[in-house]
Amino acid sequence: MLSQSSPTYGGQALLEGVMIRGKQCASIAVRRPDSTVALHVYPINPIFTGLFHRIPFIRGVFTLIETITLGMRALTYSANVGMEEEGEEIGRMGMIGMVAFSLLFAIGLFFILPVIASKPLEGILGSDIASNLAEGIIRLVIFLVYIYLIGRLQQIDRVFMYHGAEHMTVHAQEHMDPLKVENIRKYPTAHPRCGTAFLLIVMVLAVVAFTFVGRDPFWWLLASRIVLIPVIAAISYEIIRFSGFHTNNIIVKLIIAPSLALQKLTTRQPDDDQIEIAIAAMNQALEIDGNAATQSNE
Repeated sequence: MLSQSSPTYGGQALLEGVMIRGKQCASIAVRRPDSTVALHVYPINPIFTGLFHRIPFIRGVFTLIETITLGMRALTYSANVGMEEEGEEIGRMGMIGMVAFSLLFAIGLFFILPVIASKPLEGILGSDIASNLAEGIIRLVIFLVYIYLIGRLQQIDRVFMYHGAEHMTVHAQEHMDPLKVENIRKYPTAHPRCGTAFLLIVMVLAVVAFTFVGRDPFWWLLASRIVLIPVIAAISYEIIRFSGFHTNNIIVKLIIAPSLALQKLTTRQPDDDQIEIAIAAMNQALEIDGNAATQSNE
């Protein structure tokens, strides 16, 4: 079982692939159009594994930055593998553009839009606290509707199947089960340290954090939502991290129950080929971490 002294492995679903983040690297496995497997490794920058990674709350901000940048690099790689037959490729500037667009889109959709949508309610509700609570409810609704709608897209549906394969493989690794398809099949597609769980906690904490923030002037109303994002993300990370190590605690079970239920929208039961991709990514990460540990002991 997972303990605080043992390394934690997490990951991300890609386009026809899976990324596993190990101690030393991000290990990527992607299914090529000809059905062969492409393997790739991105070393982890020491800034994300050093001192800042051990300081509570500070580490949450650095983890968020690492997750975004590493995740976009992995997605770019998987997209390029998928386009091998067409001879196309997404370059560095394309990746930077996608990161910038994704951040602006997320901030606009989940933080700015709820502010604008709740503005007309101020006169009706009569208090800043009530208006802020209405804003939080609107934000949660937008978040849930967004997840539901993107899951209806055929390509995203396959990504969600890889998402399930990634979670099931991480479960097997944490339980020290041999990484074989038949062993992995018995584990659930939901995981308490999932990014979906993190986002849900961010949305809930945002309701609490913004409730007592004044709504005038309007520029402050918008700025406060953006400025407080790193603070909310840092606290959310600590909650996710704690829950990942205490999944048998009754209180923790109550806290993570909504996020596990929400993952029914963001994960699907994978087929065997998709589980094999997740196994390939995990085995590569474990092999590199094992070799690194051996070299450090020599």
